[in-house]
Amino acid sequence: HHIANDMIRDWVFPAADKENAEFESTPYDVAIIGDYNIGGDAWSSRILLEEIGLRVVAQWSGDGTFTEMKVTPKVKLNLIHCYRSMNYISRHMEEKYGIPWLEYNFFGPTKIAESLRTIAERFDENIQAKAEEVIKKYQKQCDDVLAKYRPRLEGKTVMMMVGGLRPRHVVPAFQDLGMKMIGTGYEFAHGDDYKRTTKYVDDATLIYDDATAYEFEEFVKKLKPDLVASGVKEKYVFQKMALPFRQMHS
Repeated sequence: HHIANDMIRDWVFPAADKENAEFESTPYDVAIIGDYNIGGDAWSSRILLEEIGLRVVAQWSGDGTFTEMKVTPKVKLNLIHCYRSMNYISRHMEEKYGIPWLEYNFFGPTKIAESLRTIAERFDENIQAKAEEVIKKYQKQCDDVLAKYRPRLEGKTVMMMVGGLRPRHVVPAFQDLGMKMIGTGYEFAHGDDYKRTTKYVDDATLIYDDATAYEFEEFVKKLKPDLVASGVKEKYVFQKMALPFRQMHS
């Protein structure tokens, strides 16, 4: 990730600076950074952002283009999906081009609404009003889903072990369903990821760093969660233990 960020900084942007003079920007231009379109995440995020009145001029690298990447220094706000992989280039754009950035979370209705409001606050009252309209538009759909599944899931426990952002971003989505996260961890996190994670989980939640397959299996045996959420590498171990398993990107 860091090497790729450096390549964009050292080779893509310097060349693009000479080409971007003809790009016609608007006050509502944003870029989706660090979304790899796993399961269509970027498409869904783009729809919501455009519905509140923003113009998404770039999304990378999931379903993005080189042309979009080159015009990113012209946007008014960078929206980071995966902080771990793309905070480097976002900080560079803030320092060189004066573009602010923020980390958003579009997992689960609570965080979607919260993130839309946080993003809208960076723009004018028109965008803020549209954000409220969009939240209201989808509220019944969210309520119907929660009404269907929450009674069956209330109080169930979850343990998670994934990659760059889901160990914290997905926690509120499980909480929306009434489930309790009792353990979560990353495969390649840094210290600042763990500081951000503590804001998402309850006290006494087990947080582990780059656990081996054996260590994660032992954690699960001791804590006995109702559901394990991890990657394809871990899938069959827990299925053979007769544990419900939710496969996630890792």
